Amino acid sequence: MRQHTFLRRSALALLAASTLGACLPAFAQGKITRIVVAFPGGGPVDFVARTIGEQLGKELGQQVIVENKAGANGAIAAEYVARSAPDGRTLWLTSVGAVAINPPLYDDLPYDPVRDLAPVSLVVNNVELLVVNAANPANTGAEFIANTRQQAKGATMASSGIVSVPHLAMELLADATKAKLLHVPYKGAAPAINDVLAGHVDGFFGDIPGLIGFVKAGKLKPIGIAASKRHPLLPEVKTFEEMGIAGVDSDNWYALFTSKATPAADIERLNQAVRRTLANKTVADKLMASGAQPSASSPTELATLLKNDTAKWGRVIKAKHIKPE
Repeated sequence: MRQHTFLRRSALALLAASTLGACLPAFAQGKITRIVVAFPGGGPVDFVARTIGEQLGKELGQQVIVENKAGANGAIAAEYVARSAPDGRTLWLTSVGAVAINPPLYDDLPYDPVRDLAPVSLVVNNVELLVVNAANPANTGAEFIANTRQQAKGATMASSGIVSVPHLAMELLADATKAKLLHVPYKGAAPAINDVLAGHVDGFFGDIPGLIGFVKAGKLKPIGIAASKRHPLLPEVKTFEEMGIAGVDSDNWYALFTSKATPAADIERLNQAVRRTLANKTVADKLMASGAQPSASSPTELATLLKNDTAKWGRVIKAKHIKPE
């Protein structure tokens, strides 16, 4: 009798499990989702990927792992995702450069973000902040420009490299104010920031996550936000628009894309999981504390953002005759 009862219960358990498995989406049946990052581990994009990864896995009902595929200005990661199976299980978390700046910059780019990739969701906004040495007399971007106009040589502006977001933000400021700003490119943000700290260059536009520690420590002075509204971590710092300087709007956003042929239903399922992940207080607080603003979007909204930023940065690149290094 006991053996019969045990067998009957086992059969019912197996039936229930198989029924549940049939009802679950393909995402949830022991499969892995990969977030591909086009930079080495430890960087800002990698940080965001790892911050959302665990919670995203919970929302999808499966393991999420982060894979770093650096090189070729994002092309290696982009091609890998574009050629992946169209099942929504290979995602690319990319900054704005590889999807909105590279296309108008390179004639022979081996991927096309619109043709080869499907937008899933915006993840974070990283607006650009203008900082100067703590001893600089300017307290606002407007004062910085006014002081620059009084100097025959103008002002020197560091960037993390030619055609980087800091470089393009500087070009927007130069166009908006007609001030003489001399671009000084570096190989990365760290050496650029170091030379602002040392007083070798006058200013630097950078992502807030990379600058907030220096600002909070009083080593760098924040004097302008390149966005339409102030940043929650720096509520006292005015936007350039508030200072009467229009057109300086630069956001090094990060977003998720997947392969183009992925079914709309799978993209929507991913989008909803990303929304729930970014709404999670632990995830949102960790991102915000770093300076990155959680910012989910619909796939359509991300597609529009990509289109608009590609056009905007394309105009700057063409007007300034900027060429890749």
